[in-house]
Amino acid sequence: MNTGAGSTAADAARTYPALRTRICELFGVRHPIVQTGMGFVSGPRLVAATANAGGLGILAGATLDLAELATAIAEIRQHTTQPFGVNLRADATDAGQRVDLLIREQVRVASFALAPRPDLIARLKEAGVLVVPSVGARRHAEKVAGWGADAVIVQGSEGGGHTGAVPTTLLVPQVVDAVDIPVIAAGGFFDGRGLVAALAYGAAGVAMGTRFLLTRDTTISPEVQRRYLEAGVDGTVVTSALDGVPQRLLRTEFIDRLERSGPLRRLARSARSAARFRRLTGTPWSRLLADGRAMRHSRELTWGQVLLAANTPMLLKAAMVDGRADLGVMATGQVTGLIDDLPSCAELIDRIIAQAQTVLDDLQGRGPDGDRR
Repeated sequence: MNTGAGSTAADAARTYPALRTRICELFGVRHPIVQTGMGFVSGPRLVAATANAGGLGILAGATLDLAELATAIAEIRQHTTQPFGVNLRADATDAGQRVDLLIREQVRVASFALAPRPDLIARLKEAGVLVVPSVGARRHAEKVAGWGADAVIVQGSEGGGHTGAVPTTLLVPQVVDAVDIPVIAAGGFFDGRGLVAALAYGAAGVAMGTRFLLTRDTTISPEVQRRYLEAGVDGTVVTSALDGVPQRLLRTEFIDRLERSGPLRRLARSARSAARFRRLTGTPWSRLLADGRAMRHSRELTWGQVLLAANTPMLLKAAMVDGRADLGVMATGQVTGLIDDLPSCAELIDRIIAQAQTVLDDLQGRGPDGDRR
């Protein structure tokens, strides 16, 4: 079992205190780099590989049922002794049971895509589990900080999946000035230059999704990864056609057709997707309806938008699990247009830290031998 031995390049970077940030101590990791909990992407293999490389890997728990989540946590533990996190849906009807599972398993971090209720935060914190919600607006960061969150992931508009309209370069310093907890910057990061830039804005590290998706440690099919690698910075689209809420996806013929279709056709497709999702997972209609009511309340969606949201799990699965890029959707950050390789997680994190050190050397006017130029 690989327990996460450090590399020469990464260890050398420890000479810079700036690269040992608040989240390193908080999470118990070597480097201020977080791999986000991407549905159908962030499985046990990717999470364990990230943890062993010195970052914080986050398991995508929202697309797993309770039993599958327990199995995935056990599988991660078979491959690493390092800390990791689990992403949960705060509006799930069984959110309380999932929180209980994380507490029993002594998972280090509970990550939330939506603001968790204060009572869930309190239960987790009392049990020693760190709470790290993801937000896209200053007011949301202020709210979860006031409720006791330990840190917050702040995603700018460049990020993939559901996203807001404010760029990372404006949102991160705004949130850093508004809250006292560590801020982790997300949206547009893929290398050591970005890490140093995030630290300069006052963030305590970076969170990356697309960059980790494009590694050899994911289970994504080569065909789907090829589609990501071939996309340019203009190869993404922010659309509400999928589930009624803006999200950034790879632009494909399927997405173009979806955007051209009318509301009634979208609703019909959503109803079919909901039925297919129910058959696949065995989820009772009563559970789907209860989740829909919770989603409608937490996101202030109309019932039409809730029905549209039934598209998302099955269409993401079609691409990310089944490899059908022609029939599914692929969430992505704009940064996909700047990525052209598939390193391992260890190679990626080592490279980021080594490049960050070089950037800091250059900023201080020092050469590679340490002498001031």
